[in-house]
Amino acid sequence: MNASKPLLVLDRVFSGYGQMTILNGTTARIRRGAITAVIGPNGAGKSTMFKTIFGLLPARSGAVAFDGLDITNRSPRQVLDAGIAYIPQGRNMFPELSVRHNLELGGIALSDQAGVTGRLDALMQRFPMLKEKANTQASTLSGGQQKILEVARGLLLDPKLLLIDEPSIGLSPLMVQEVFAILKGLRDKGVTILLIEQNAKQALQMSDYGLVLEQGQTRIEDTAPNILADPRIAQLFLGGGLAAQEHAS
Repeated sequence: MNASKPLLVLDRVFSGYGQMTILNGTTARIRRGAITAVIGPNGAGKSTMFKTIFGLLPARSGAVAFDGLDITNRSPRQVLDAGIAYIPQGRNMFPELSVRHNLELGGIALSDQAGVTGRLDALMQRFPMLKEKANTQASTLSGGQQKILEVARGLLLDPKLLLIDEPSIGLSPLMVQEVFAILKGLRDKGVTILLIEQNAKQALQMSDYGLVLEQGQTRIEDTAPNILADPRIAQLFLGGGLAAQEHAS
């Protein structure tokens, strides 16, 4: 494996819904073992990009390559098998089931069902809160705890790349920091993370790289510190973008 080669490459990808085109030739080179934040105004195509990568939306043209494999328009199951896990925006769990049962359901897609129990036990050790609440109904968890459960369920598949859409949405500032710390810990263990965050400043501060989308096109692709310092960013966000966020803080 060549660590210098990007793990995920989008090459002039067009995608959308019905007659509406959202991605207009999006390009990206996502580096291995790093956190990359995808930021941009509402409607820029961030979630559409993730759905196209994961096979939930067809690419009308262009190509998506993952770890040297062409995954353009592969089914979500095939993308999952290739090593990509996807955590969509919002709550994605079975609220009436226990924490442990939610995790077990995350492993249904694994061909090696005999290894699910071992992986599940390892996750319980990594996330003591889940072990403590293993038999608790998932709906009783706090918003932050539910997000940790979703991340852990994605990790049960042992992905090379984790796509996570708006991990901080609806969480208290304290829980946001805890979830971000978990993501950075996963990065340190070799998991590549691609995340969408509406709070551009906060996302870039915890990321290694950034990708700025506007109108379905990649405007800036650089290190997170460079993007934070780039005066063009303020012009790409409604209300002044990072400049306004900085002033408000």
